[in-house]
Amino acid sequence: MSDPILIAQGEEPIYLLPKMANRHGLIAGATGTGKTVTLQTLAENFSARGIPVFMADVKGDLAGMCQAGGNNPKIAARAEELGISDFKGEACPVVFWDVFGENGHPVRATVSEMGPLLLGRLLSLNDTQEGVLNMVFRIADEGGLLLLDLKDLRSMVQYVADNAGQFKTQYGNVSAASAGAIQRSLLELETQGANKFFGEPALNLDDLIQTQSGRGVVNILAAEKLMQQSPKVYATFLLWLLSELFERLPEIGDPEKPKLVFFFDEAHLLFDDLDPAVAQKIEQMVRLIRSKGIGVYFVSQNPLDIPDVVLGQLGNRVQHALRAFTPRDQKAVTAAAQTFRQNPRLKVETVITELGVGEALVSMLDDEGKPGIVDRAKILPPRSQVGAIDPEQRKQIIGSSILAGHYEKAVDRESAHEILQARAKEKAASASAPPAASGTLAPEASKPSFIESVFKPTIGPRGGVRDSMATSMMKSAARAASSQMGRQIVRGLLGSFLGGGSRR
Repeated sequence: MSDPILIAQGEEPIYLLPKMANRHGLIAGATGTGKTVTLQTLAENFSARGIPVFMADVKGDLAGMCQAGGNNPKIAARAEELGISDFKGEACPVVFWDVFGENGHPVRATVSEMGPLLLGRLLSLNDTQEGVLNMVFRIADEGGLLLLDLKDLRSMVQYVADNAGQFKTQYGNVSAASAGAIQRSLLELETQGANKFFGEPALNLDDLIQTQSGRGVVNILAAEKLMQQSPKVYATFLLWLLSELFERLPEIGDPEKPKLVFFFDEAHLLFDDLDPAVAQKIEQMVRLIRSKGIGVYFVSQNPLDIPDVVLGQLGNRVQHALRAFTPRDQKAVTAAAQTFRQNPRLKVETVITELGVGEALVSMLDDEGKPGIVDRAKILPPRSQVGAIDPEQRKQIIGSSILAGHYEKAVDRESAHEILQARAKEKAASASAPPAASGTLAPEASKPSFIESVFKPTIGPRGGVRDSMATSMMKSAARAASSQMGRQIVRGLLGSFLGGGSRR
């Protein structure tokens, strides 16, 4: 059994029990009140107990976790104030990640893995356009066309639009306006740098769940540039990562400690302009993912940023100071105060506005899963370095990582873009071939042999590429076998919730 994690010191020490850490949590408070230090304290304590951590560094001040701290006078003074006699600096094993591949190992996903639901949200598509995008994914799946990067998706959208009549009776209408809107949104996404995120090698989730010398690895996503260029890509990527973890990890019930703790900073970005039905599905995922041993901790300035259905699942709470300058601020203070198990010695609604930097109202789950009585407390200081590191230190950490060189080598194998280009060239060559002279037979060499007629694809009267007889028979048999067995592999948790396409 893992040792309890000392989080803060109030009238009594306040502990987070590792076996309750997968019941999720919330770290909230106004800018400059100490949320980042609280996050760092929690993360390094999880790491010390062999629990891997994933977090996004949106300001660049979490990178210091790879270095031993303790030299900061304010940190040392806080440790002395709280009576921590054995306080000393300790570094955490850290792996840096970066969508752009500049400040960490490149992190990628394939278009197929992301799926039409999350891509539709990322592209800000309406219902009609989302329907066309779903159709594009379905046609690609059934045609064996891999969607790996954005050029694959662009080529596939163009192919479906150019052959809309061919697919009309089976899938429905494809308007040129909807296809054009998808292409424009994809172009905008590419200008934001998202084309670097889609491709291979895709992220292997096992690489996030590692330990070194008994300590959990702290995975830090360098997200400063990503937040500046595309906050929506940031939020969608983290949501995709959560859904992938849920889908791929086995059920383990309530373990003695989490398998991975996931910190979702700037959590309001996840829920901005979110359809209520999707919000409900996210609530289901948050509720169910704990059985996979995953603890999710949302970090936000305002607890009102989190929908009630999700907020109700966050059992471990650290509430830093809130400012009540506006009616919305006052509403947030009242809402935050009402979510705690009340302490008769505290007027919580008043205390929230009076907390100093590094102070918080803290309530953790007890060993029976019940919320503890809220208390005003001072958060323990982290033992790793607080703040940024210099480029040379980061370069050294990245270069010495066991993953060094693996994700840096991008792979562009044959997929939808290359296959559709080849088909277009064949079609053009066939169209430009001179016709046979009238009244004469075609040369013997031009007549297809029996084997060619069975195995070679043909070009239809409208230019569409048709499967060969053998391929058609194989697909028919495969569909029949699939139907008989009743097997359907869904693309991602959210896709399965909302009717997404199938994963190859």
